[in-house]
Amino acid sequence: MHNDRDVTEQRLARVLNERLRPAVHARSVPLDVAVWDVSGEPVPVHEGLAAPFRPARVGDRWGPAWTTSWFKVSGRIPEEWAGTSVEAVLDLGFSPHSPGFSAEGLVYRADGTAVKALNPRNIWLPVVEVALGGEEFVAFVEAAANPVVMHTGPDELTFGPTAVGARAPWLGDPASDPGEPLYRLRRLDLAVFDRGVHELVQDLDVLGQLMHELPAESPRRWQILRAVSQALDAIDLQDVSGGAVAARAALAPVLAAPAHASAHRLSAVGHAHIDTAWLWPLRETVRKVARTVSNVTQLMDDHPEFKFVMSQAQQLAWLKEHRPEVYARAQEKVKTGQFLPTGSLWVEPDTNITGGEALVRQFVHGKRFYLEEFGVETEEMWLPDTFGYNAALPQLMKLAGVRWFLTQKISWNTTNKFPHHTFWWEGIDGTRIFSHFPPVDTYNSDLSGAEVAHSVRNFQDKGGSSQSLIPFGYGDGGGGPTREMLARADRLRDLEGSARIEMEKPADFFERAHAEYEENGGAPVWSGELYLEFHRGTLTSQLATKQGNRRSEHLLREAELWAATAAVRHGHPYPYDALDRLWKTVLLHQFHDILPGTSIAWVHREAEETYAAVARELTDVTGAAQRALAGPPGGTVIFNAAPHARGGVPALGAGPRPEPADTPVPPVADGDGFVLDNGLVRVTVDGRGLITSAYDIAAGREALAPGAVGNLLQLHQDFPNQWDAWDVDVFYRNTVRDLTEADSVTATGEHVRVVRTFGDSRIEQTLTLPAGSRRLVIDTVVDWHEREKLLKAAFPLDIRAAHSTAEIPFGHVQRPTHTNTSWDAAKFEVCAHRFLHVGEPDWGAALVNDSSYGHDVTRDVRADGGTTTTVRLSLLRAARFPDPDADQGTHRLAYALVIGADLTDAVREGYRFNLPERTLPGSAAVAPLVRVDHEGVVVEAVKLADDRCGDIVVRLYESRGTRARATLTPGFPLASVTATDLLERPLDDPTSHQRSDADIQLTLRPFQILTLRLRPLPGS
Repeated sequence: MHNDRDVTEQRLARVLNERLRPAVHARSVPLDVAVWDVSGEPVPVHEGLAAPFRPARVGDRWGPAWTTSWFKVSGRIPEEWAGTSVEAVLDLGFSPHSPGFSAEGLVYRADGTAVKALNPRNIWLPVVEVALGGEEFVAFVEAAANPVVMHTGPDELTFGPTAVGARAPWLGDPASDPGEPLYRLRRLDLAVFDRGVHELVQDLDVLGQLMHELPAESPRRWQILRAVSQALDAIDLQDVSGGAVAARAALAPVLAAPAHASAHRLSAVGHAHIDTAWLWPLRETVRKVARTVSNVTQLMDDHPEFKFVMSQAQQLAWLKEHRPEVYARAQEKVKTGQFLPTGSLWVEPDTNITGGEALVRQFVHGKRFYLEEFGVETEEMWLPDTFGYNAALPQLMKLAGVRWFLTQKISWNTTNKFPHHTFWWEGIDGTRIFSHFPPVDTYNSDLSGAEVAHSVRNFQDKGGSSQSLIPFGYGDGGGGPTREMLARADRLRDLEGSARIEMEKPADFFERAHAEYEENGGAPVWSGELYLEFHRGTLTSQLATKQGNRRSEHLLREAELWAATAAVRHGHPYPYDALDRLWKTVLLHQFHDILPGTSIAWVHREAEETYAAVARELTDVTGAAQRALAGPPGGTVIFNAAPHARGGVPALGAGPRPEPADTPVPPVADGDGFVLDNGLVRVTVDGRGLITSAYDIAAGREALAPGAVGNLLQLHQDFPNQWDAWDVDVFYRNTVRDLTEADSVTATGEHVRVVRTFGDSRIEQTLTLPAGSRRLVIDTVVDWHEREKLLKAAFPLDIRAAHSTAEIPFGHVQRPTHTNTSWDAAKFEVCAHRFLHVGEPDWGAALVNDSSYGHDVTRDVRADGGTTTTVRLSLLRAARFPDPDADQGTHRLAYALVIGADLTDAVREGYRFNLPERTLPGSAAVAPLVRVDHEGVVVEAVKLADDRCGDIVVRLYESRGTRARATLTPGFPLASVTATDLLERPLDDPTSHQRSDADIQLTLRPFQILTLRLRPLPGS
């Protein structure tokens, strides 16, 4: 037999695309169409249904960007269609190459009931299963003209404004929209749904894809090829429907052949990754959620085996608020076990930049929503798409009652392939969580033959395990699974040559995978952070958004602390509802495309406005509580929300300052520069405004490397290969401009003021050295108008540091300063929260900041034999995509060099820098609600219990990575103390604390997080 494989495969592709797929809806009649274009924001459904429609027709253009058009489609089923299944085919003209970005239509019945969503590969609508003939049909479509910002072709992405031509300036900002329609109506018909042809299409689709993945020499491939050839011979291309039965019969034997006993098992889980904001605003995500849930619940009616996970509580809360009838459908399907609330989080947040207490509240509000709304205790952290994972997460997961962790993004690593797909992830405290990375390498699988085969080939843990998970369904912009995907899953359940696919709950997969590993000697372990070798620019992009989050996190801490203190001390009303609402607002904006700075201009503009409103309200909450505490006039009361005492004011307490304030020391002229000297450290600033000496007087040690200068601002070209707002590529270091020229360097009272101009930008910095402090503060105002540039501040230190120590939530991580391995070299830009420390065993320095996260640390050996460790802080970027004007404008930020600092100093100074003292008129001394006698044990939160019973909840952690014995002393008569989980439920933890009279003795392991619920004595 001659080899006709290529001919048959080409024949299959053409027949499928040009004859069979069109034949599924071959018999059709056009619908009558009318349209109403909404001016401005979307309108309620009832308004859209009652709108003044005007006639329209196929071929009409519609939809300037970000607008909504309502379509009314109506018609009559022909009498001759009696006994057939009838569907509507509604192709609104969305781009077919980006189905997960264009799930932008939602169909309603005349009574306003949502039926299902429309996207480019899901354009059918059920009308009647068995037509009588003559029935009237009417439906309404709410169609959003959302632009596809990034995609331009089937396999092409665009990453910059020039790539998308004239549309670029307005794609992410409706204020600049020229008003041109984006889409054109393609097809609006009533059609007979030919089920036999549809099933034949699915048979050939699955077999054709499987065939392409089998080796050319595989007998199974040739068996499928012969069957496909026979099936194609059985089809009359002028009467496809008439040959469908015979064609399917030719395929039946190869479809019936079972998978091999050793075939990999894939747990298929329906999913629709919906970015809570990204290339669309928050308001559009509210509608995307309604479309997607309508779509999947409709599929569940016809496919009882179909299971679908929904992983962000915020999205379901929106659904409940805005579309209660769609939410009711989800609740119905939760009861049948098909719709699975999943993930345990309020949104899918960024986990590098989000602070520790905020991550706690992500779990608290996420899990609590699922418990209250569905009675479901979620046990997994479902976070497929975020840009790295901090090493405190395993402990946080365990304390939230989470057993399993799923993500996928590590497959995007550009240097090192992660060695496992199923493993134990060990955090900084030793907690381990059973984790899985789906080897399909996408969270938007369509269950194609290529993706199924890739899952098997790519799986790293063969031998130890025989199964993995595959999330399937169109996503990013939503949509979810289609009936074609479900057809593939059905045919691949047990098919020779393929992995076995079974639709099931994630928990079923995790339980079985865990048990299998236990039988095979246990799963491998990965210890420490899961660093993503990609998207490092997200630590710096959109500074204003990051500042809003950092400020909000600390304002929430203050508001809870002082409101709880005022409630206990004076019966001041505790603002439960306001704090709950404000926390959820902040948590929402920690979504992994908002906080990292990778959304369109619209999203970040709204975020800045929201953060400003949050700050105003939290300032009011804090002010009201502090006024209740400050007492009658007569002096000044200092409030210290930091977890360490300062200036004689206790941690978490307030009172008149018993010691002189740490006022800045005045600069003294020194040649063409100035000296700042407070008796502890001496800092010299030269005529260029650069630090030439940072001398630790007590230690007799210079911090800066010989001949080097500190606070050197450096400007790099920043044009990554792709993903502009996301990426900083290592070659940025190849070009650098040192900003050494100053317009002016002057002494202004207690500061040294330095002004620099460069390009189209201006920087003004004031350098301040407080009395009694080792902290040189650099307050910076930047009028930033550069493009595709990265601004860093460098401190070359005379330190031989083997590693840097960076703050992460509830602790720190150490990263090598060398580049011995590719894993070390890939960490050329790293995350640190409030501090980054480098040091030798007996001396070190820390860089603290109030709003920056990106850092890099390099190490060089000098000619004199000494070592220079250079610590740099990333201040600003100027990406052009997806926001062409990202970071443009005026910013104020601050950072400080702490000279002669150990790790305890770094922790303390980081908190102090972000929690400045507040002063109010008054005369009262306010004792803290709790005191801790160990400087390494940090109180992270003090609040009243969420159940409103009046208990005080205290969350603390060991910050230095050592064991700690400490005493916690409540500032009120104590009735009882209980260790709890993050949701403030009792936890069996007999070793961490022991009550002793009025005190609580704490025994903490390194980096342990402990939440205590303190019940005051009644009447106290």
